[in-house]
Amino acid sequence: MDELPLQALLLSTGTVAVAEIGDKTQLLALLLAARFRKPWPIMAGILVATLLNHALAAWVGALAAQWLHPETMRWIVAASFLAVATWALKPDTLDDTGRLPARGAFVATAIAFFLAEIGDKTQVATVLLSAKYAPFWEVVAGTTAGMMLANVPVVLLGARFADRLPLHLARYVAAAVFATLGAWVAWRGLA
Repeated sequence: MDELPLQALLLSTGTVAVAEIGDKTQLLALLLAARFRKPWPIMAGILVATLLNHALAAWVGALAAQWLHPETMRWIVAASFLAVATWALKPDTLDDTGRLPARGAFVATAIAFFLAEIGDKTQVATVLLSAKYAPFWEVVAGTTAGMMLANVPVVLLGARFADRLPLHLARYVAAAVFATLGAWVAWRGLA
């Protein structure tokens, strides 16, 4: 294969960092930062929840890649990236995250983030990336790094930073990234 070393890591990091901007988990990070005012336990909770959630998602993606014929897998991945591109245009809200547990900042963050990530764009992206790229650990490390890149500033800077984010533009950039990935996967199979 003609892939660059650590290509999966770098692509996964960039894809999730852009997709996470304006996502409900980023809004959740802001809510947790405002509620607990303890950035280090919140960041640790985000890290643990993301590692667990994305490791499971990447495992599913890697299994799917083994079970399906490469040609079928290519078209599923391309179509899924295009679907996520469309999904990225929909603004997220905190309405569906439910009530936060009344435990400490770390436990509340880990539980809330793990649950909020189930079925989220970044989890779906992790499944798709791990179905396309190996090794497995690069995808998990990359998607986790992307999640942290997008959420740590929100936790540290709080509401002042969130008010300045161009969320509308970020959704379009995320959609363009996923559409480009979908087109690239489809085109690469045709070449």
